[in-house]
Amino acid sequence: MKRWSFVLVLFLCLGRGWSDPLSEEGLALLAMKASFTDPVKHLENWKLNGTATPCLWSGIACNNMSSVVGLYLAHMNLTGTLSADLGRLKNLVTISLEFNNFTGLLPVEVTTLLKVQYFNISNNNFNGAFPAKFSQLQSLQVLDCFNNNFSGALPGDLWLIPTLEHLSLGGNYFEGSIPAQYGSFPALKYLGLNGNSLTGPIPPELGKLQGLQELYMGYYNNYSSGIPASFGNLASLVRLDMGRCGLTGSIPPELGKLGKLDTLFLQLNNLVGVIPVQIGNIVNLQSLDLSYNNLSGIIPPALIYLQKLELLSLMSNRFEGTIPDFIGDMPNLQVLYLWENQLTGPIPSALGQNMNLTLLDLSSNFLNGTIPNDLCAGQKLEWVILKDNQLTGPIPEALGNCISLSKLRLSNNRLNGSIPLGLLGLPNISMVEIQMNQVMGPIPSEIIDSPQLSYLDFSDNNLSSKLPESIGNLPMLQSFLISNNHFEGPIPPQICDMQSLNKLDISGNEFTGTIPVEMSNCKKLGSLDLSRNGLTGQIPPQVEYIPDLYLLNLSHNQLSGQIPPQLQLLQTLNVFDFSYNNLSGPIPHFDSYNLSSFEGNPFLCGGLLQPCPAGTYDNDGAPAPGGHHSRRHKAANLLAWLVGALFSAALVVLLVGMCCFFKKYRWYICKYFRRESTTRPWKLTAFSRLDLTASQVLDCLDEENIIGRGGAGTVYKGVMSTGQVVAVKRLAGEGKGAAHDHGFSAEIQTLGKIRHRNIVRLLGCCSNHETNLLIYEYMPNGSLGELLHSKERSEKLDWETRYNIAVQAAHGLCYLHHDCSPLIVHRDVKSNNILLDSTFQAHVADFGLAKLFQDTGKSESMSSIAGSYGYIAPEYAYTLKVNEKSDIYSFGVVLMELLTGKKPIETEFGDGVDIVQWVRRKIQTKDGVLDVLDPRMGGVGVPLQEVMLVLRVALLCSSDLPVDRPTMRDVVQMLSDVKPKSKSSTDSRELAAPDAFKPQDLRLVCV
Repeated sequence: MKRWSFVLVLFLCLGRGWSDPLSEEGLALLAMKASFTDPVKHLENWKLNGTATPCLWSGIACNNMSSVVGLYLAHMNLTGTLSADLGRLKNLVTISLEFNNFTGLLPVEVTTLLKVQYFNISNNNFNGAFPAKFSQLQSLQVLDCFNNNFSGALPGDLWLIPTLEHLSLGGNYFEGSIPAQYGSFPALKYLGLNGNSLTGPIPPELGKLQGLQELYMGYYNNYSSGIPASFGNLASLVRLDMGRCGLTGSIPPELGKLGKLDTLFLQLNNLVGVIPVQIGNIVNLQSLDLSYNNLSGIIPPALIYLQKLELLSLMSNRFEGTIPDFIGDMPNLQVLYLWENQLTGPIPSALGQNMNLTLLDLSSNFLNGTIPNDLCAGQKLEWVILKDNQLTGPIPEALGNCISLSKLRLSNNRLNGSIPLGLLGLPNISMVEIQMNQVMGPIPSEIIDSPQLSYLDFSDNNLSSKLPESIGNLPMLQSFLISNNHFEGPIPPQICDMQSLNKLDISGNEFTGTIPVEMSNCKKLGSLDLSRNGLTGQIPPQVEYIPDLYLLNLSHNQLSGQIPPQLQLLQTLNVFDFSYNNLSGPIPHFDSYNLSSFEGNPFLCGGLLQPCPAGTYDNDGAPAPGGHHSRRHKAANLLAWLVGALFSAALVVLLVGMCCFFKKYRWYICKYFRRESTTRPWKLTAFSRLDLTASQVLDCLDEENIIGRGGAGTVYKGVMSTGQVVAVKRLAGEGKGAAHDHGFSAEIQTLGKIRHRNIVRLLGCCSNHETNLLIYEYMPNGSLGELLHSKERSEKLDWETRYNIAVQAAHGLCYLHHDCSPLIVHRDVKSNNILLDSTFQAHVADFGLAKLFQDTGKSESMSSIAGSYGYIAPEYAYTLKVNEKSDIYSFGVVLMELLTGKKPIETEFGDGVDIVQWVRRKIQTKDGVLDVLDPRMGGVGVPLQEVMLVLRVALLCSSDLPVDRPTMRDVVQMLSDVKPKSKSSTDSRELAAPDAFKPQDLRLVCV
């Protein structure tokens, strides 16, 4: 094909006459173009145009002799291969092909371009072994092959290039050890080997690179040694990044000789020992990250000399002793992360005088004393995270004036005093946690419109007084938790002016009066806990207008009257408790309930309770004319209760006798039933009101109705005679012997009680001797996986839709993990198990089925036992167990699918590489981050800042260690924080402005 392309080009040139034949270099460029795909038509003017030279073509630079000396094709979205015709451009000095999608082998002819000084092919998909004889390019100064798919050993002859200053081979699949000859580069200033699969010891010969200024060796490499002491001889080194590469041993004190170093990253390794005092000699150091190691001892006083330090991250080690006072005096310190150590003593008072402090996290230590009063003196402080310590004293009043403050997390300390005035009205505050302290007094009434506040937890304190009416001035608040305090008075009706409220817990207080009917205005409310108060009056029937309510706890109050029958219309209501009140009358026709939810109300009747007295209530549960609770009725109720108790006792005795009989004679019984027909009639069990029959469900089981297949079974679409549309799942792995229940019925009964707006509702179960069918609500838009990976339908998934799906799916999983008792581990979280309704609202499906299959032994498929390939958490390989942290890892993969548009396993990632590893490698550079994003999300209109924050959450969820992953409750909070509550032209960062984002920002820990 290439030969004919060249012949065609030559023929066209000859056909134009001999007066202006295209130069040999122009013909070579046209031959190269024939192997390109140019969707944006950047190279449209590469054609015969009557001139003899290609110097006016896009991306071409010539010298004064009209020879091509520069090939500038970066960022042109080109695909295809690089042909051998490149070797015909003998005068090339610069080759710039970065940020395209070139594939295939790098042609060996490139090694014949002896004048090349700059060669950059980074961020493409070149693969195979790196060409030999690159050392022939004796004028080469820059060789950048970052983020491709090269494999095999590192090229061993590059050190023979005397002029080479910049060598970047990171982000590939090079394996084996680093050649010792890499310490012999005569002019090297930049060496990037990060993000490969390198092993073996780090050669101490690298310490001979006297001119080296930047050295990147970490991330996915796994060396078998520690840091060579010879690195202390790299006198010109400015940046050393060896994070996450399996380093062992201690930090060599010789690093203290690196006087020009401004960045030292050694995080996520297995380093032990103490921080050498010699580190204090690196007086130009600006960023020091030693987090996630096994370092111990004290924070050395020698660090006092690091006066230029901006970032100090020592979190998740075993440091002890006190936080040195000099840390508070560091004038440029912006980020201080010391959480999860064994530090004691007070917080340095001088820390509050730092005018640049932005992020402060000292949580999970043993700190005591008070919080410095002037912690926000510079008005730049965004995060104050001091939870899980032993701090005392009041919350500083000055924090109420800290306009930069976004998160304040002080839970689980011994703080007292009052809530600072102005705190709940700060313009940027999004989270306030002071639960589990001894804070007193009222919630300040000076609450102005706080545009960002979404999470507020004051529970387990000594707060008192009435709730201020101004509490309704928090329009974006989603969680309001004030349980176990001493609040009193009526519940202010303004509480539901908070239109975003999802969780309200005011239990364990001293509230009186009635439940406000305005509670029905909380349209987004999912969890409502008013228990353990002194509320009186009746339960307002308007509660039925809260469409997504799944938890309602009104226990331990003094409520009277009936339980409104309208509550049975709440399809999502799953957990409710009306116990220990003065309620009377019949209980509503709930689909399922526990008797404990009604105990302590002697005048309740109906359902599984004692029968209602004749003539007292009509068929709808309303009081009958003239009916009342007289002593006669009370006596009748008591008698009915006694009769019921005696009947229950007799029933228990009968059941025990039957069990004993069956145990003794089960062989004969089983032998008799085995002679019976193996086909039994179908039984339909409904978990909600279903206007259908078993035969109608069976009619759905037709090949034409199949809408999905998976490890859990085959799914059919069924249209009932009433017009109701359902999805019927025929469970996999069934057949002869399936009648052995193994807890199947009990498990399905549990799943049938689940009610949440982001959970696919299990409507019923249809079963016989051999087959089990599950009946679900139908989702018209299918699964997220189908929609995301289908070229025809993926255009519907713009950024706003994807973000909403992420948040809604997170809410569903959060419910399973935190609001179900016992918690439900999904075990197979994936995009195909997130279903979309007609408005693209997300619903988590197949929850709990993996455990069901595992317990019943019905399937041994990977999908049903421990997840699906590409979604499985790393720890499964050595524990063979999954828990809620495994779900969170899988959800991180789903987030990456949403952002990239790619499947968890793609051939372009390379052998053995999944989407998590691929994304981690890509984000090493700014442009690499942009390269992972799905262009179908909406192009330049996508807000980059929001996308990056979701990517950060995805990276946290997919951490290799389960302990490093957040809880689903934290995930919901972080995703909710992504969307700015108000935007201006100055803070809307879009994909058209990539310089607004720095890839190192992803290294910040989301808390």
